[in-house]
Amino acid sequence: MTQEGGLLPQWRAPLESRLLLLLSPEISTRCEASKLHLSRLWAAMRHGVLNGGKRVRGLLLMGAARATGADPLSQTSLDLACALECVHAFSLVHDDLPCMDDDALRRGQPTVHVAFDEATALLVGDALQTLGFELVTSCGAPPERCLPMVRSLAQATGATGMAGGQAVDIGVVGQTMTQAELEDMHRLKTGALIRAAVQIGALAGPHGSDSQAFGALTRFAELLGLAFQVVDDILDAQSDTQTLGKTAGKDRENGKPTFISLLGPVASRDYAAQLHVQALAALETFGAEADPLREIAHALTRRAH
Repeated sequence: MTQEGGLLPQWRAPLESRLLLLLSPEISTRCEASKLHLSRLWAAMRHGVLNGGKRVRGLLLMGAARATGADPLSQTSLDLACALECVHAFSLVHDDLPCMDDDALRRGQPTVHVAFDEATALLVGDALQTLGFELVTSCGAPPERCLPMVRSLAQATGATGMAGGQAVDIGVVGQTMTQAELEDMHRLKTGALIRAAVQIGALAGPHGSDSQAFGALTRFAELLGLAFQVVDDILDAQSDTQTLGKTAGKDRENGKPTFISLLGPVASRDYAAQLHVQALAALETFGAEADPLREIAHALTRRAH
C-alpha cells in the first residue's frame, strides 16, 4: 500500500496529518479534573486510529472521489476519508472487546481496552463513530449530496451493515456455513463499510450523481470487499502474529467459519483472484481517473498482512 511512486503514498501523508489534527483538539474546560479525563479519552481515540493501519477505506474514498471528478486532496475529500477511518477504527475497538472477539493485539500494538481499560474502549468506539458522522455532515459538500452520504454510512454501520454482520459472526461460531451464507455475512461485516467508502467518495465528485458511474463504482466496491475478506481469511490461517499485527489463527481457534475452512487455501486464493478480475472489470468504463482504485485493488488482493 505504500510502495514507492504512484499516488497512494502522496495521498496517505495528508490523510494521516488530517487525522492527527482532528484527533488532537484543544480541550476547553474550566475544570482541571474534567480536562484530565477528556485528555485521556482523546489519547485513547488516537491510539485506536493512529496506531498503524493501511487506511484502506480512506484511500478508497479518495480514489472514488477522483474517479468522479473531485480533488482527492481537497478539504472535503480528506474530511470524508477521515470520517471513514474513524468509523472503521470504532468497529475494530469494539470488535476487540472481551465481550466480542477478546483480542489483545491490533496493528502490532495492545488493543485499546488493554492499553487503557474496557470502559474507555467502549467510549472510544462511541466517540469515533459520532465523530465520523460529524465529519460527513460538516465536510462542505452540498446538502443534496450530504444526505445520501450520511445514509450510506448509517446503513454500513447499523443492523444492515457491520453491526448485523457482527451479530451473525457471533451467532455462527462452531457452525458450518455454505459459501453463499458466508458471503452474505461478510458483505455486512466487512463489505458494507468498503462499499460506503466508495459510494461516499463518488458522491463527492461532480459526476457522482451519474447513475451508471455510481453503479459501476458500487459494484467494484462490493467485489473488492469480498476479495479483501477472502485474503484476510487466508492470511489469518497462514501468517504469523508478528506479520499480521494481530493474533494469528484466532478464527480457527474460535471455531469461526472462514473461506479457508470452507474452500481450502488453493481454492480460496483462486476465488480471491477471480473477484479481483471482476472488480477491475467493473471499472472498464473509467479511464486513468480510476487508476488509484485499480492500484488499491491490486495491493489488497496481493497483500501479505
